[in-house]
Amino acid sequence: MGAPDHIIVGSGINALVCAAMLSGKGAKVLVLERNDRIGGCIRTDEITAPGFIHDVMATTFVLFTTSPAFAALGKDLARHGLEFCNTGTPTGVLRPDGSHLIHRTDRAANIAALDAESAGDGEQYGRDVGAVEANAGLLFGLLGGSMWSFPTAKMLAREAWLLSPRKLAAFFGDALTPARGWLETAYDSELSRALWAPWALHAGLGPEDAFSGQISKVIAFALEAAGAPIVRGGAGNILSAFEKLIAERGGEIRVNADVESVIEKNGRAVGVWLASGKEIAAWKSGICSVTPTQLYGRLLKGREPAGVAEDLKRFRYGKGNFQIHYALDRIPAWRGEGLDKVALLHLTAGLDGVSKACNEATRGMLPETPTICVGQPHALDPSRCPEGKAILWLQLPEAPRHIKGDAAGKLETPADGAWNEALREAYADRAEAILSAHIDGFRGSVIARKAYSPADLEAMNINLVGGDPYGGSSAIDQSFLWRPFKGSRNHDTGIKGLYHIGASTHPGAGLGGGSGYLLAGRL
Repeated sequence: MGAPDHIIVGSGINALVCAAMLSGKGAKVLVLERNDRIGGCIRTDEITAPGFIHDVMATTFVLFTTSPAFAALGKDLARHGLEFCNTGTPTGVLRPDGSHLIHRTDRAANIAALDAESAGDGEQYGRDVGAVEANAGLLFGLLGGSMWSFPTAKMLAREAWLLSPRKLAAFFGDALTPARGWLETAYDSELSRALWAPWALHAGLGPEDAFSGQISKVIAFALEAAGAPIVRGGAGNILSAFEKLIAERGGEIRVNADVESVIEKNGRAVGVWLASGKEIAAWKSGICSVTPTQLYGRLLKGREPAGVAEDLKRFRYGKGNFQIHYALDRIPAWRGEGLDKVALLHLTAGLDGVSKACNEATRGMLPETPTICVGQPHALDPSRCPEGKAILWLQLPEAPRHIKGDAAGKLETPADGAWNEALREAYADRAEAILSAHIDGFRGSVIARKAYSPADLEAMNINLVGGDPYGGSSAIDQSFLWRPFKGSRNHDTGIKGLYHIGASTHPGAGLGGGSGYLLAGRL
């Protein structure tokens, strides 16, 4: 390849979608990745024992399989080996007293299950997901479309005409309702509330945050409609499919290629310098799939546009993430019928339990009782482990980036506030005690355990600042029009020919590839 048309810095899902889309239109694309492998938050390894295949970070691809990017690229990725495994029981909740509720890809069954908990809860659920369905054009247009664009303005004008401006304003007001406000006024059963309370965490929000109610409804609709798919053989196989597709279309990916800075001439980005000292020119654009810290604090250090230094100072990262992986010598014997088939099972006391743990983590405390999301990949894809064995994928989405203490007052925390190996394992023990209380003979079934603290996650991917997997706080003031900064305009950086994509930009975090898709369409 001669000088590429576009250089893409980073190789997460947004970068790969962007590269595949641009190269599919005949552009010469070069992807540069600083690590020895591509993928960003997508990584698959045998981290516990031979033959046990774990998705180290991201694992569920419902946002991708329902995205415009997948609609455009799915068939070609399938030609290159991408295949998904799915389930009819995508999620559920299990409380300390053993009460549990399973959510299915069947609306009638979900309504019946919720009505069995409290008369009227099922009917309310039907109204909630039905409203998402009825307003899909507006909701998904805002969640996945360019904010500053004629199509979005036209869509809003059309909705204002159809609904009336007052009703459209009421729609937005309702969308800002926190999950607590939604759940406490909509559902009578604590178990019904507990089913959805943890899902706001997966959007980088807490149950008291504005918009957490609406995004939880959207997630409920998506899980019912599309399940909780995982990649057959491990998430790493989607990376292989992207590599083959990009190469087929004439693009190139280089690993161990750490970009040190962006090269500018006459106010325009014209290439990059590698840490090795090599210069690479680009004819049309540079595209950076990184955090604002990396883009403006490193790649453009000292050359950021006016006002960005102050914006960067005010930019906030969210809570950290904590991961635990298990290799088990048998299928978990859950104390609850059907729980062994659930793709993503939350262990929580309910709405107040999620709120308490979230608040503790936000204040820098190790949660006394963390919310635990238990993934069971073997239930969807038996190829992930030897026959008769099992693997568990645990995510604790409420972990402090900088530790100020232990909410339980039991664990010794370091004076410098940094995660270390001893604290990581002690905190993993806390989560394991909760898990083992729900599974007969759990500890005796463990072959191996591997835990990752927020610091470990950042060490694997510098864009996970403090272990934050969402590219920065997803609070409403750092979302939509205001992501990453209040003055941001789509994926522009203020420098001609230089664009910003990734979780830190609209439409935010997740595996949908949205920012890469939007920018590729624009370019």
